[in-house]
Amino acid sequence: MRTAGREGAGWARLALLALAAGAVVPLVAACPRGVLRALLGLAGLAPAAVGRWWTLAHSGAVRTVGAVLCVAAPLTVPALYAAGGLLGPAAASLALWAPAVRAARDAVTPGRAEPVPAPPPGRPWALMNPRSGGGKVDRFHLADRARTAGVRVVLLGAGHQDVAALAEDAVREGDDLPAVAGGDGTQALVAEVAARHAVPFPVIPAGTRNHFALDLGLDRGDPAKALDALGDGVELRVDLGFAGDRVFVDNASFGTYAAVVGDPAYREEKRRTTLRMMPGLLSGPSAPRLRMRADGTRAGGLQALLVSDNPYPRAVDAARPGRGQRLDSGRLGVPGVRVESTVRAAGTARGPRAAGLLRLTAGEVVVEADTPAVPAGVDGEHVLPPAPVVCRIVPGALRVRVPRGAVRTRRGSGAPDWPRVTGLALGRREDGP
Repeated sequence: MRTAGREGAGWARLALLALAAGAVVPLVAACPRGVLRALLGLAGLAPAAVGRWWTLAHSGAVRTVGAVLCVAAPLTVPALYAAGGLLGPAAASLALWAPAVRAARDAVTPGRAEPVPAPPPGRPWALMNPRSGGGKVDRFHLADRARTAGVRVVLLGAGHQDVAALAEDAVREGDDLPAVAGGDGTQALVAEVAARHAVPFPVIPAGTRNHFALDLGLDRGDPAKALDALGDGVELRVDLGFAGDRVFVDNASFGTYAAVVGDPAYREEKRRTTLRMMPGLLSGPSAPRLRMRADGTRAGGLQALLVSDNPYPRAVDAARPGRGQRLDSGRLGVPGVRVESTVRAAGTARGPRAAGLLRLTAGEVVVEADTPAVPAGVDGEHVLPPAPVVCRIVPGALRVRVPRGAVRTRRGSGAPDWPRVTGLALGRREDGP
């Protein structure tokens, strides 16, 4: 599939033109001293990166100083601009950068396969978890609404239940549209069953985050709208990821985030548990050191590694990785982090191409460690697969059924890939897998 052509090159040139204008405006408006003041203001971003590192990797007084830097350093930029009389030019620069970013995203947003109109289902079935997402199933009356639409509803009870086995039994009994109202982990288990039997799979976002639903363009604030797919629905072909023998629809994380997810207190106190565990996981003796191989590329000493079902625009935030531009590229996204010192932390202010950050795509990723098993967070669920863990992607494995309106709202997000945008502007053509 062609991902960027003449239209993409036009958007790329427009993005670079607006970006250049945004950079030139404050420099032209400033006298020589004002230029120096503007550059010093931008340098305030590096202490902010150091502050983030100290806040996460340390505790006590060092963490307090880091938190202060996180707040104070970014405020330095507008303060220095105001002192140099550059607030007006800075505002004009931001006004130009906004369309530059929008045009850059449009330039590299790949084409997607056209959705296929979906006929009405014969025997729809839905598995619903009343405890997921703080009780969304009850709050939005999902079970009653689904039954009204002709869906056979099964509610998960307390204790462990084999979600995949329940979905398998439903399909074998003739249900031709297995759905699930829950988080990404539960979605993945039923999605694997649907893919194996080649039946369409609706997504009802009733979990806490539901990244998969976000990528599909579904309204996570009102999961009942996903039931519209039963009537005016269309089908999309999307890829499925595997970490060992465990399927994932969003990501499999290894290292720091996986260790935090595995802590029993994480479900109830996410932020407090993360802050408590991060110092030991980033700079303590128990800090994970992962190795990975991805299509010929090797990296070691990684503290965190994320393998995503299709690449994320944003590089390294496992908890809030942004919105995927597509779900049918046939490639895994592989962002990772290796930050071992304050100097390396300051370098992350450069963005995704900083020395401590890894970002690539691959068809297969092998995660290695010096332990028999590798703690992993697979779609937010803590698992312990044996090492090494082979992550792979199966292109077009899943038929997803979504409301027709959801397709029109899918958009990419995150920081633009400016080197790719520059290449397109210079006439380089790109072909998708």
